[in-house]
Amino acid sequence: MQLEIPIDNLTTKCTPFLRWAGGKSWFVKYLKDYIPVDYNTYHEVFLGGAAVFFNLNYAGTSYLSDLNKDLIDTYIQVRDNVELVINELKTFQNNKDTYYKIRGEKYTEEYKKAAQFIFLNRTSFNGIYRVNRNGNYNVPFGFRYTIDHIIEDTLRKASTKLSDTILISQDFESAVNNIKRNDFVFIDPPYTVAHENNGFVEYNQKIFSLEDQYRLYDALKKLKDIGAYFVLTNAYHVKIKEIYDGIGDFNILTRHSTIGGKGAKRENIKEYIIKNF
Repeated sequence: MQLEIPIDNLTTKCTPFLRWAGGKSWFVKYLKDYIPVDYNTYHEVFLGGAAVFFNLNYAGTSYLSDLNKDLIDTYIQVRDNVELVINELKTFQNNKDTYYKIRGEKYTEEYKKAAQFIFLNRTSFNGIYRVNRNGNYNVPFGFRYTIDHIIEDTLRKASTKLSDTILISQDFESAVNNIKRNDFVFIDPPYTVAHENNGFVEYNQKIFSLEDQYRLYDALKKLKDIGAYFVLTNAYHVKIKEIYDGIGDFNILTRHSTIGGKGAKRENIKEYIIKNF
């Protein structure tokens, strides 16, 4: 099995290059308490901004997946064609006119699509990923004029970190079929903790439904039965406690909210961290 080096001695840590609503950069400082002592293969089934992957010291092949195909295709291009992506990013300017011009482009080259994804993500409003009914990205310009949208060093380090990964766009149920005994899975489904009490189910229904939460419980039960290790992050809500009761140990962590729309409160919020080891 893969021997895990203490996280304080990491030499392969990397900063995420994407801003991701609900991302787990805040969780990294707790990571050493939420990884098995040893395991075989590492998996993430809701990759998002990949903060945990980029901060985990693991020498083997990692299996990384997400239902968002544009996201996975971007990671593939950063892994395989990082210099082409960087050079394309250098042709973009961080201003309102360029933003909407790039947002409206329909690129055919994959590396250009990746540069477009990164540029829009880093210069958009709040790093939100949202598309309209036609599948077109429709997040407005963020007026973040001082942000570095090229991030050459970060992208090169990410490319190195991604060099031994299998990247697949798929639903989490399909991803679970590839997980074996003694593998380790980090699971961070899309959810909001904006409403810890009233309105939770209604508010979350469009991004990760209650039915999805039950499907995820069934997937975790399968992982537990085959002897795989998992860590699940989820909303701090009585319904989540009810659904996942008995699947693992519940821990509560508090973080500062960093994503919010106009008028949203920036406050400390709680999340459940559930692990089975």
